[in-house]
Parts: sequence; structure tokens; C-alpha cells
Amino acid sequence: MSMKSKLSTWLLASALAVSSTPLLADTIKVAGIYTQPIQQKWDARLHQALQALEDAGEIEYDYSEKVANTDYVRVLREYSESGVDLIVGEAFGISREARKVADDYPDTAYLMGDPFEPHGSNFSVFDNYIHEPCYLMGMIAGSMTESNRIGMVGGYPIGEVNRLFHAFMAGAKSVNPEVEFKVTFIGSWYDPPKAKEAAFAQIEAGADIMYAERAGVVDAAREKGILAFGNVNDMNKEENGTDVVVTSALWHMENAISHAVERVKAGSFSAENYKEWTMMAKGGASLAPYHEFEDRIDPDIKSRVEQTSAEILAGDLTIDINDEEPKSTY
Repeated sequence: MSMKSKLSTWLLASALAVSSTPLLADTIKVAGIYTQPIQQKWDARLHQALQALEDAGEIEYDYSEKVANTDYVRVLREYSESGVDLIVGEAFGISREARKVADDYPDTAYLMGDPFEPHGSNFSVFDNYIHEPCYLMGMIAGSMTESNRIGMVGGYPIGEVNRLFHAFMAGAKSVNPEVEFKVTFIGSWYDPPKAKEAAFAQIEAGADIMYAERAGVVDAAREKGILAFGNVNDMNKEENGTDVVVTSALWHMENAISHAVERVKAGSFSAENYKEWTMMAKGGASLAPYHEFEDRIDPDIKSRVEQTSAEILAGDLTIDINDEEPKSTY
């Protein structure tokens, strides 16, 4: 079903709801609006979290995918007009316009991916703060490189990507001061062939470890017989990374979205920055299992990673957040 027909069907169902059996008091309507296909990992993490809540009977969930920024405000208004209780989406590039919608629908709660501050009383924001596990896997990468050259392929040089790269680089440097980096941005959130070609170029330049921020890099690493580290999802199991992806920095939105849903149900939703909900202490980020690499990582490094993780969780260690564009060092 197309986005347009799916949305129209849901709006019609909403209009007929007054004559239907009412929803349980502990169930609210939630909509997800995504600019990419839900298979794209960033949107997939939001979709999976919302789907889990629907499966648990906590919410009634519907979504629209592949909504271009030029059409996003219209879809945002249509869901708002339908009486949905909470909208989860992304306002990158349309922050001002999205906030105007929130002002027009004060009884609707908005939880939007957005690099700026919360707005009014009903517009909360979140971003991807998985820099802490990125630092941890950087430690492992720095210990495993033999050429002391690591390649990094990302989508765009924006804050949510830059901070991950910087943390990874800092983690690698903490165990191997000699390591250098090659950084490439492909100008797309989903173009596996382009990411693969960028990875090939970095490998030809001497990289023997890859940070696969984008899909396509793992395939290049496999073909060239080198190792990689993943991003957002467990790329060892979800992106054909067996025997290639050592571990991944995972992003979990379940706790953040559950917090928003609970606030809506309690009538206490307010404009908040959900940054802390996407970090390790609140379960928003973690390091994936090592899978078949469990016995291939130096035990001393594994011990250091475990200790560093404990310090982060205890609040004894803060990993720097650097949103500036990272540069290649070789």
C-alpha cells in the first residue's frame, strides 16, 4: 500500500472511531513519519521501537515512509488533524516549519529528530548520541589495525555523524597513538554502491580496518578481506557481517519512546531534549556482542573496554561530544 493510500485509510478509520468501540484507556494513537524507507537503519530503529509498543498493546501505531521534506509538513498536519496523540519523526531541514505545526496543534505531542532545542510545550527533540559505544569500539579497532590506518565512510558531515567519528577516533588513539584515519562522506543516507566504492578507495590507500557508518562498507571489507566496525544496528547479524564486523555501536530508542508514551498517557508531556535517553546510562546506546570475534580480541583490550564502559555508566567518565566535521589525517 502506498503512503498516500495508507494514510487515507487510517484517517478514515479515525473519523469513524466515534461510532466504533473506543480504545482502551491505556492505549494512545501514535504516528511515525519517516523520510527514508523503514528498512534504512536510522528510521528502522524508531519503527522497531514503536512496533514493539503496539505489539505489547500500549499504542495504536501507523506510519508513513519515504516522505520527502517538501511533503513532510503536509503529512505532519494531516496526522495532527486526525487527532493522533503522539507523532514521532524527523525535522532535520524543516525545523522551523515543524515547530509551526506543533504550535497549531497544542494537544498533540511531537517527538522529533532535530539538532535544535525543544519548542513550546509540546515539541520534544532527540538526536543520535551513540558516541559512547563508538569510543569503545574505537579502542578495539585501534588495537586490531596492523597498518595503523583506519577508513571511515559516512553519509553527511552533520553533528550526529561527526560526533560518532570523533569518539571512535579518540577511542582508537587512546590505545594506539600511532593510528591515522581516512574520512569520506558520500552525500547520501542510503547509497550502498557509492559507500562501497568509497571504502575500496580507502582500502587501496592502506586502511586495514573500516568504520561502516553507511551500508555498503561491509561488503567492501568482505571482498578485500579486512575487518569492519558497525553503526546503529548490529551489522554483524543484520548486514551480512559475519566474520567481518567485529562489533557495532547500537542505538536503542525503546526507552526514549516509552518515556514519551508514558508522559502522553499521564497528561504530562512537555517539551524536552531526549538526548540523555539515547545514551548508555538510560539504555539508549550499547556495544553489540563480539559474536565470533569473542576470542579474537586481545583480552587486555576487552578488559579495558569493560572497565571504560563501567566508568561511563557510573558517570565517572564523559566521552567528549564534538560535532565539528572530522578530517583525514593521512
